[in-house]
Amino acid sequence: MGGFHIRAMDLATHESPQTMNHANPSFVGGVVDGQAPLSGRRGLVVGVANQDSIAWGCAQALHRRGAGLVVSCLNERARAYVAPLADDLGVPLLCCDVEQPGQLDALVAQAVSHLGGLDFVVHSIAWAPREDLHGRVVDSHAEGFARAMNISCHSFAQLARLCEPHLGHGGTLVTMSYIGAEEAVPHYGLMGPVKSALESLVRYMALELGPRGIRVHAVSPGPMPTRAASGLVEFDALMARSAALAPLRRGVTLDEVGGCVAFLVGPDATGMTGQTLYVDAGTHAVR
Repeated sequence: MGGFHIRAMDLATHESPQTMNHANPSFVGGVVDGQAPLSGRRGLVVGVANQDSIAWGCAQALHRRGAGLVVSCLNERARAYVAPLADDLGVPLLCCDVEQPGQLDALVAQAVSHLGGLDFVVHSIAWAPREDLHGRVVDSHAEGFARAMNISCHSFAQLARLCEPHLGHGGTLVTMSYIGAEEAVPHYGLMGPVKSALESLVRYMALELGPRGIRVHAVSPGPMPTRAASGLVEFDALMARSAALAPLRRGVTLDEVGGCVAFLVGPDATGMTGQTLYVDAGTHAVR
């Protein structure tokens, strides 16, 4: 696909995951009090681009907590970057371009074949044409807007439809958003309305799938310096402003975002659905 991929983004901090784990002595390498909280759970993580992507941070956090995984990347070109990561975890890697007919269907079918079923799915893909992303929303082209909506939003609904028959009672679907869905963020442009639609979709999917015990959430990380994020105009300034404004006076790590996702798909979040959860060091609360 041409254009520009936006995935949930990460602002690195001076705290390493090892340092942060010291705050919780019972948590060691994903094991809590000698138990892996996601042991026996099976999940599909869609949208790994490289070692800095949110999807990869989620995959690592879920794997550390004992989940069985299948991960996906966009195409064979992306496979060159992602395959060594998947090999390190010992998880299957599949390719999926949601714009190509049949590829999403094939991804779900292969993931179910590998895992024997699904307990959760993490959707971390988004895209907008560079011209529309960098321009004013009022100047966006109908074709570009429609493609951005299809890839970034409707693909989550498609994924839910395909996975629903394979999700047992208590299954979980998680997607990635950004605070630009709730308020106008300079230079976020076209992706703001698209993410707003995605968060609304989460609520409607929660309503529709709730009777089957399937829970649906969006996670909204703070800005994070991924390769994708470098395509946003003045992104470095956005990161600096976000960290300065945050009550914690910093950004967040991939590990922290992955930890939130692991909580949502785990046994301690069974009473929650239809929410957008912020992992942004508190920035959303004080803007």
